[in-house]
Amino acid sequence: MIEVRALTRDEVAQRLDELAALRIAVFRDWPYLYDGDLEYERAYLTPYLHRPGALVVGALHDGRLVGASTALPMEFASHDFSLPFADRPEALTDIYYGGESLLLPLYRGRGTGALFFRHREARARALGRRYVAFCSVIRPDDHPDCPNDARGNEQFWRRSGYAPLPGVIAHFDWRDRGAVEETSHPLQFWMRTLPNA
Repeated sequence: MIEVRALTRDEVAQRLDELAALRIAVFRDWPYLYDGDLEYERAYLTPYLHRPGALVVGALHDGRLVGASTALPMEFASHDFSLPFADRPEALTDIYYGGESLLLPLYRGRGTGALFFRHREARARALGRRYVAFCSVIRPDDHPDCPNDARGNEQFWRRSGYAPLPGVIAHFDWRDRGAVEETSHPLQFWMRTLPNA
């Protein structure tokens, strides 16, 4: 049985290293191939402790964090993620930004991703936001590290009411597994207009 709920700020603070380790573990796999470190992750996650409207949803199994989803108002997101909206008609203050949804492989396929979206969208509505947006790394189909059984999340995102925004691409630097230096990676934005928003 997985318990999915919003974590309090105190819980986020207490579980910061657990959240960091979860990000490193999940993003190490395809398609992110991210070679993360704990110190960077702590700094990356800190805004979720301090920014108004920030959200961390935990997926807990027997008290252990096996998944998490984060979100915050777009104007508080990293400039790398807000910049692609500079030429869009939507105001940043109308957008709720979904940072990531993470789930260990053993716990996938049980509807947790849909619950993550519901929590994000409920918080977005409570904040008076009209849109929820997130981005996902773009990798070529012929990438040498793409597993034969790789399966994307695009169908799930579309069923959940999200669509890709043509040309709205973020660029973010990280070090891939086995690489010596960081490189820039493109990430495609997806967005949903909230019903009755």
